[in-house]
Amino acid sequence: MPNYNGLPENWAQLTPAQKRDYRLNQFLNPTDIPFVSQDAAKAYKVRAQRMVDVFNVKEPDRVPVSLPVGNLPLNLAGVSMHEAMYDIEKAIKACNAFNERYSEELEYFSVPFVAPGKAMEILDYKLYAWPGHGLSTKAPNYQFVEGEYMKVEEYKDFVRDPSDFWLRTYLPRIFGAFNGFRLLSPLPDILEIPTGQLMPLALPQVQNTFQRLIDAGKDLQRRNEISAKLMTFPSVHGFPSTMGTLTVAPFDAIGDTLRGTKAIMMDMFRHADELLEALEVMTELIIHSVLNAPNFSRLLTVMFPLHKGADGWMSAKQFDTFYWPTMKKVMDAFINEGIICSLFAEGGYNTRLESVKDFPKGTVVWWFDQSDMVKAKKILGDRFCIQGNVPSSLIVTGTPAAVKDRCRKLIEDCGKGGGYVLGAGCVADDPKLENLQAMMEAVREYGVYRK
Repeated sequence: MPNYNGLPENWAQLTPAQKRDYRLNQFLNPTDIPFVSQDAAKAYKVRAQRMVDVFNVKEPDRVPVSLPVGNLPLNLAGVSMHEAMYDIEKAIKACNAFNERYSEELEYFSVPFVAPGKAMEILDYKLYAWPGHGLSTKAPNYQFVEGEYMKVEEYKDFVRDPSDFWLRTYLPRIFGAFNGFRLLSPLPDILEIPTGQLMPLALPQVQNTFQRLIDAGKDLQRRNEISAKLMTFPSVHGFPSTMGTLTVAPFDAIGDTLRGTKAIMMDMFRHADELLEALEVMTELIIHSVLNAPNFSRLLTVMFPLHKGADGWMSAKQFDTFYWPTMKKVMDAFINEGIICSLFAEGGYNTRLESVKDFPKGTVVWWFDQSDMVKAKKILGDRFCIQGNVPSSLIVTGTPAAVKDRCRKLIEDCGKGGGYVLGAGCVADDPKLENLQAMMEAVREYGVYRK
């Protein structure tokens, strides 16, 4: 059952379209944003209306832009990713300086999306290496550490009791600090007088796990207090954010961080039944997680980075068997609650376009990396907003003239009829400032709709 707190009392009786309209209106006409000025309030309205129009596949006043700013605010201030992860004050000040200088010109308001280095270090997090922890302090970003964190024989344990598997098996593998939880009794064993089941709490290994959780929590509290003191949010300054929350496709959830890429690819051939059963369990977990999130009543979009569904990863038959059915089930659950699904199609999706269009108009945003945008516009553009396709390599290494020309071509190919957001194919960690400026020049010159 979703968390309906903060929503109208008759929410469950509304149609998906009515719920979506409610969320869009809430986004367009917020009542709880303390704008810094009347100009900021007006700017918010213009920018929010622009996004509502493209979500509805209508022509706005101008093509919206999603700039791949990446780490540029940090780089301009001489703040390394290592410093940003371990000293949030430096990261915030770098973003504040960037906003003061460039936010109006680039129509972008920067906040530091950096992971908490010290807390992750205390917990001995193993899924990522980062500057100063597995990577040089000069490394520009994090690095995912692929591994087989769930063994093939453990499918049955995951399916039988996902929470128990997570607590006593998976978390101890990806957090060194959680190793003591291996010694806990299964929680359903705690019935009536729990004398024996509570005995693991006396073990030093278990106590050490809880102490490290407390220590990490104290560091996060310190970090949050600094952020609350120094950081302001984009909406307050007139920059609406459509980013609600982030999740993944069920296949990616298992393939990325449980089985690993190599193992899940073999599972499609050797353990298909176990994989399909686990995908159904993961589907329900993802749906429940989002529909019971603390900010569910405020959600407008849910973003999915699609990691393993691209052309070349699997055959069309495998996509239709293992990847898309559970992904669609998750999307249908969110769309039924009025939430717009934003799909980041990493790689190319040219062979998938005909398979992924069966949703109501305006309920999906397709963010493309390397797909044929003319083909995507033809197949999906009358029903859904599409976004992206400016190569990040061009943003990082190209010239402003080349960037501007690519943007002009995309606007001409995809902008007609509305529903297009100009953006990069993926994140650019170290973009050239002059190339971001060229993107804005292009959209202001070529992206205005004449009415």
